[in-house]
Amino acid sequence: MNRRIQWFISFVALTGLMAVTGCKTVSTSAHQYLGVSTYPPTEPAQVEILRAAPARPHVQLGEVRAQPSSSSVSNLEIEQALQKSAAQMGANAVVITADRSEITGATLTGPAWSRTMTSFTGRVVTGVAIRFEKP
Repeated sequence: MNRRIQWFISFVALTGLMAVTGCKTVSTSAHQYLGVSTYPPTEPAQVEILRAAPARPHVQLGEVRAQPSSSSVSNLEIEQALQKSAAQMGANAVVITADRSEITGATLTGPAWSRTMTSFTGRVVTGVAIRFEKP
């Protein structure tokens, strides 16, 4: 088979796969606070998602952020992404601190003397990864 035909078939298959899956992804970022002890990773499924800070003694490890690629990404997928990111820090829970739309990017178009900037907004969920202290 000709290389061009093979390339075209691969391209069509990949495009079809992306269309079927809907490209539903969640980008995450995390940063650990300065001066906080490091802990071994925990199991992501065991990391709790909390809507308010617990009364139980805990240590704040750092901040985790999740940005879904589209509005079709479910809340469960967003929570799982936060759990995975926090588990890498050794967290037992994530306290959600913000769930809002933010400017997530921008593009410049046009010539240098007449540029137009278009900004993009998207959902961003922010939380604090915490580890419970032993009594």
